Amino acid sequence: MLNRRILRIKAFKVLYSTVFCQDSQTQMTIRDIDSALEQSCEAVRDLYILMLGTVAPLTRIANERIEAASRKINRTEEDLNPNRKFADNALATFLLEEPDFKKIWKKKFPKFDWNQYDLILKDILNDIAAKDWYRSYMASETVSLAEDCKLFTKIFEEEFVDNEALAEMLEDMSLLWNDDLAYALTCCCRSFETIAKTGRWSFPPLYQSEIMAKEGKEVESDKDFTVRLLHNAYSSYPKYSDLLSGMVSKFEKDRLVSTDVCLMVCCLAEIMNFPSIPARVSINEYVEISKFYGTPKSSVFVNGLLDKAARKLLAEGNVNKTI
Repeated sequence: MLNRRILRIKAFKVLYSTVFCQDSQTQMTIRDIDSALEQSCEAVRDLYILMLGTVAPLTRIANERIEAASRKINRTEEDLNPNRKFADNALATFLLEEPDFKKIWKKKFPKFDWNQYDLILKDILNDIAAKDWYRSYMASETVSLAEDCKLFTKIFEEEFVDNEALAEMLEDMSLLWNDDLAYALTCCCRSFETIAKTGRWSFPPLYQSEIMAKEGKEVESDKDFTVRLLHNAYSSYPKYSDLLSGMVSKFEKDRLVSTDVCLMVCCLAEIMNFPSIPARVSINEYVEISKFYGTPKSSVFVNGLLDKAARKLLAEGNVNKTI
């Protein structure tokens, strides 16, 4: 489920919170750091399950609107003969009846009920109803689980990603979900594709390496990668941050914002402790991450400084790498 890009982000965030956000009176142990990392990673899968859980309540609201229309005094032809294609979609029935999904939902969200957020879901349904792709779906005579999965993929991609009300709701529920919604929705869409093809759903492994291992491929554990990365970044933070600070001018030191420093420390830790990963690959990854977590000019600054610092470390160390 989690790829290396998001795992690097998770390690960076835990490092940042450990170095800059912890109480000065409380020193985090390695066990605390590992626990924070595990919780942050698992939170993405929790959010994935929560968002899959929107399929049934959206469908319920559609049914409630049809029922309310049928009780009107002055009913229109549409009220009398409603198009029930969305209200009867097979994906909602599938997830409501899927035993593993029901079991995991009950375990992860035993007291949660989407009914309390009906206003958000109703607004989303209103927006969906105005879209041409929804009208095309409703007008199509094709009725299948695959067709319904395709529709919900469109809903998740176009209605959920930048929904401010949904983002605020999730932020209130868990700070661990900050910035994770887009990735969780992508994972949901992959599940819709699998359900459409196979008619089955299974709880995804937390790390992509676990999926590849099940396919018989020999790959390095993504969990081990992330833990090693964080441990090395944390233990080497004084050394690498001092190196970075010493390689810039007095003027440029003002540009060394804390997020950039943490990103670069993670990158240097990766370069020096993972021989199989080319240095340029590591640098490119963290430059990309800096575009989202740094300042508008961070990526150019980070790229140049990382190149300079990595060359110095590699020249002094015993890692068989070049930039």
